[in-house]
Amino acid sequence: MSDIVAGGHLRAWVREDFDVDLVAIDPVGNGADVAAEVWRGTSAEGQWYAVKWSGGGTTAGLAVSAWLAERGVSGVVGPVPTRGGGLWSERAGRRLSLAPWASDEHALNGGMTAEHWEAYGAMLARVHAMPAADAPKSLPREEHTHERWASAVRVLHGECTSDELPADDLVRTLISEWRAAADRIGALLAQADALGRKLRAQYAPNVVCHGDPHLGNLLLRGADVFLIDWDDVVLAPRERDLLFVIGGVLLPFAPVSRQEQQWFFAGYGPVDIAPHRLTYYRCVRALEDLAVPAAQVLELREPTAERAEALSIFRGVVSSTGLAGLALASAQVG
Repeated sequence: MSDIVAGGHLRAWVREDFDVDLVAIDPVGNGADVAAEVWRGTSAEGQWYAVKWSGGGTTAGLAVSAWLAERGVSGVVGPVPTRGGGLWSERAGRRLSLAPWASDEHALNGGMTAEHWEAYGAMLARVHAMPAADAPKSLPREEHTHERWASAVRVLHGECTSDELPADDLVRTLISEWRAAADRIGALLAQADALGRKLRAQYAPNVVCHGDPHLGNLLLRGADVFLIDWDDVVLAPRERDLLFVIGGVLLPFAPVSRQEQQWFFAGYGPVDIAPHRLTYYRCVRALEDLAVPAAQVLELREPTAERAEALSIFRGVVSSTGLAGLALASAQVG
């Protein structure tokens, strides 16, 4: 249990900042954001809340989800305002936010029906149709630069190709597999750089994008769907979001079938897709999905089980059927 929960600090903060008295606090284990902790809090009145204490990212996700919820976009849960009317409070150097608990049922658990897929498409279409000029000013804009992940991959490449091999078995395995995939990783970097330069010189209409709308961020309640975790929200071409349905990226263990794509677009509506933009986003996502788990494997202070799972994720990305290969193959086709 987190020290701030055990010490009663979280309950005090929520009560003082949001005027909500929590009688129970349960940790939520889902999500890959290592800079945030999330709990399900139960109020004295029996209401459930998502409590998030985050030290990463920006405030744009809170601002945009509030903006969308206020305008009646179904499937978007806005934050609970603070006593002073803000969207978050500052506690111990991090942002503390509160939102109504949408559901316990995750789409990843296999409960997505045709009705859910259509509702998912319709919801994302409504988000994309919102007037971008009216969106919160904190909303970042797509620049088709990916230096964050490219730089991380280059640093990792230097570490994994050095002559100093640590004694840790997981690190040794990572280094061996990184070296075996070095040519593919280098090609991925080059392809992302080339496409980024091309796209920066081209105009494309931007829409409000969630930025990471895979099934892990989708909750179900009856026939309704809810899209959570707006931390990667961005003003970008719609391909940024549609990648997660038609790009073969989602999650290795939860691919989207052709039938599911058809159900999704029955709700979303007809749309023209730019293949080169889809390829760019696939390449950038592959770089991220290489960098994040590899860095976790190299972090010896992390639990061994979590590092082993991270190594498995990395292995899947560089496998013959993984995202890195899919990104490079789509670049050749495009």
